[in-house]
Amino acid sequence: MHVTLALGSPEIVMILIGLGLLLFGAEKLPKLARSAGAAKKEFMVGQAEADAAAAKAREDARVRAETARADVMDNVSQNNADGTGANVPPPTPDKGTLSG
Repeated sequence: MHVTLALGSPEIVMILIGLGLLLFGAEKLPKLARSAGAAKKEFMVGQAEADAAAAKAREDARVRAETARADVMDNVSQNNADGTGANVPPPTPDKGTLSG
């Protein structure tokens, strides 16, 4: 007769708790659980900080790339000396800007 022993999650957890009690004793097990929880919390805080730093670096890189692709003339005002907003004619070779 062949018998298979199937252990599910609850059985495995109970075995691990029993082994923990045998190895560390009942008074040390809560301290170990607290320190494991604190370590997990510290890890999660560090991971959140790393994620925030990575997001900031991606945004900075995006802004730098966008700035590098921007046309220099996009930010130049087209107002004339009177400030009326009339377009200034482009410069001509060897003569500068034509006056109207």
